[in-house]
Amino acid sequence: MSSASLRTPADQTGGVIAIGVLFFIFGFVTWLNGPLITFVKLAFNLDDVNAFLVPMAFYLSYFFLALPASAILRRTGMKQGMAIGLFVMAAGSILFGEFTTMRQYSGTLAGLFVIGAGLSLLQTASNPYVCILGPHETAARRVALMGICHKFAGVIAPIFFAALVLKGVDSFEADVASAPTAEAREAMLDAFAARVHAPYMLMAALLALLGLWIARSKLPDLKAAPADADGPRSGPDASSIFAFPHLWLGVLCLFLYVGVEVMAADAIGLYGAGFGLPLDATRLFTSYTLFAMLVGYVAGLLVIPRIFSQQTYLAISAALGIVLTIGAYLTTGYASVAFIAALGFANAMMWPAIFPLAIRGLGSHTETGSALLIMAICGGALMPYAFGLLKEHVDFQLAYALLAMPSYLYIFYFGAKGWRAE
Repeated sequence: MSSASLRTPADQTGGVIAIGVLFFIFGFVTWLNGPLITFVKLAFNLDDVNAFLVPMAFYLSYFFLALPASAILRRTGMKQGMAIGLFVMAAGSILFGEFTTMRQYSGTLAGLFVIGAGLSLLQTASNPYVCILGPHETAARRVALMGICHKFAGVIAPIFFAALVLKGVDSFEADVASAPTAEAREAMLDAFAARVHAPYMLMAALLALLGLWIARSKLPDLKAAPADADGPRSGPDASSIFAFPHLWLGVLCLFLYVGVEVMAADAIGLYGAGFGLPLDATRLFTSYTLFAMLVGYVAGLLVIPRIFSQQTYLAISAALGIVLTIGAYLTTGYASVAFIAALGFANAMMWPAIFPLAIRGLGSHTETGSALLIMAICGGALMPYAFGLLKEHVDFQLAYALLAMPSYLYIFYFGAKGWRAE
């Protein structure tokens, strides 16, 4: 792929702004899942296990649609693919708003799956697209800028959702509990569920307009091609994707990383609720984790590769994750929650390190390897759900540690040694 279509600095700047808006959008949508878990638990009167079906439905779409998204992009080109992704997200937002207002939980989950489907198409196109918006030697800066847009959206998304939908949630929970009749209780829950309708209809309209903007923009409509088709190959049989053990170790590493990232961001509200902390406080905890991630992202940009290589920093980040997980287990209340939020700092630079290490030297298999890594995002579906199941049988702090500690230990292994496997 070439950036020849973006000949002037103005063209490049406009392209970066357009893709930056997209990264902000899918960051905003992705990190709504944390407060949504609290919301659906109240609106549908769910236990924790069923509330964790929210990230399950959202992140499983990556597993099922990463490879189909690649096939779609080969036919449509990246720009049109991004536009289609936005239209699909708009349709999912409408489904979510309508079914949630009707308090049909299966429809709510279907809406989240459709949003995730559009997002997987959008991400499959936009992640490589940003690399061709200017000279190759400055690609890392553009990727870093996109990451900051994504994390900043993650900071503000839970705050907006809390202000629009979860305002006064503590008093609402008490009012529902004291409702004089079942009919009165159901009427209150119906009204509470309907709070998401207008915001999600507005989000659907904005996504559709953004899709039209992208489709009609002057961005070059490039076709996806096998990345690094003539690049280096390694392994005894370069004709097979199974000849690259470091890729498969990386797929597992990314699966575990996304799992612990989503637990620290999306499950932190229910984690805090385990200590009896008020819902008016827990509804904002996701923002704290994402703020820590934003700080960690900036810190990583300052030290990689000036001070540490990406693999060394990955190992250091995993070691920090182990320390913070132990700290969360040994403390209680807001102190323990602070340790969980600080995991955002440890997690921040893991994706930027794991992804390039895993696809290193794949040559013509790079596209397939990238799709496998995108599929591994389903760790965000399974790990929080496993936490919800496990905490039904053991103390919730122990349940968190039992999932997070082995994950960070494996990530440490991959950063220290696994990425070199041949």
